[in-house]
Amino acid sequence: MQLVARAFAREGARVYLVGRTEEKLDDVADEIRSKGGTAETSVVDALDEGAVDQFVAEVVRQAGYVDISFNLISYEDIQKPLLALGVEEFIQPIMNAMRSQFLTSKAAIRYMAKRGTGVILHFGGGGPQTSPGLGGFKVALDAIEGLRRQWAIEFGKQGIWVVTLKTGGVIETIPMDSPERDEIMASIQDVNISCGAIVD
Repeated sequence: MQLVARAFAREGARVYLVGRTEEKLDDVADEIRSKGGTAETSVVDALDEGAVDQFVAEVVRQAGYVDISFNLISYEDIQKPLLALGVEEFIQPIMNAMRSQFLTSKAAIRYMAKRGTGVILHFGGGGPQTSPGLGGFKVALDAIEGLRRQWAIEFGKQGIWVVTLKTGGVIETIPMDSPERDEIMASIQDVNISCGAIVD
């Protein structure tokens, strides 16, 4: 989320940062402001329908519109072989992904459709690349791609672009002290090269 926020701010976007941890949000916002950008923060749970709707309505009240909506939350996945998972452990990332992506997209598209323009960015998406032991995580990414297609078919003609950012992983999220860091980084780079692009 921080990388995306910084990138949009560098291009002149007014950025509205939301999450569950105020301190982390403030750190990113302060950095953006220190470089001349504009950033606002709010503590919002992306799984709470009322909170998401209220937040987007407030953004529209302040700014007049929403141009781009990007949701990148943790799905709280447990990465183990499927046989080692209980059903709740397997379902949890799928439910979190679907609920949060549905709620945030729906809240933004309501306003975008009125203007006839807007972009919904989903992160993850399906594809042939996968690895053993991912539990429900990769299934959640595949589900996101299905949801993306459905939003696109229903609102594409109204000027709404629904895009999936696809990657084999985000290197910046791997803890520096992880003993598997080098191996994971190499596999991510291999997947991204073989895919040929990160945007579908």
